[in-house]
Amino acid sequence: KAFDLDLKASSPPRFALTIFLRSILKMKSAIFASLLAAASAFAPASQKASSTALKAFDDELGAQPPLGFFDPLGLVADGDQEKFDRLRYVELKHGRICMLGVVGYLVQESGTRLPGTIDLAGTKFTDIPNGFAAFKAIPAGGLVQLL
Repeated sequence: KAFDLDLKASSPPRFALTIFLRSILKMKSAIFASLLAAASAFAPASQKASSTALKAFDDELGAQPPLGFFDPLGLVADGDQEKFDRLRYVELKHGRICMLGVVGYLVQESGTRLPGTIDLAGTKFTDIPNGFAAFKAIPAGGLVQLL
C-alpha cells in the first residue's frame, strides 16, 4: 500500500499533462504555419505584360534573367536608344570617378603624401590629416579652391 501511495503521489496531475500537450500542439502548429508561409514565398508570381519599349533593351549588356532589363525609375521607358547610351556612359564615368576617389583615400591612409608645401606659409602636405579633419587644417585659400 505504501508503494502504491508513493507512485500516485509522484505521478503528475492530470491538468498539468493537459497543459503540456496543448503547448506542444501550439508549438507544432506555429512551426507548420511558418513552414507554410516560407513555402508560399517561393511560389511563382503572376507576370504582367511589359511594354515593348522596355523590351528594346533586353539584349543589352547587363540585362540578366530573371529581371531582364531593370529600370525601376523608368528613365528610358520611352525606348530611346540615344538616351540609354548616354545614361550608360554617365554611369560608367561616375563609377570610375568613385573608384579613383577610393584609391586616393587608401593612398593617403597608407601614409603616402605629396612632397612640398600646400601654401606659401609653409604648411606641408604631411601636416594635413586624413578625412574630414583635413577641412580644419587646409588654409582658407585652399578651401575656396575646392568650391
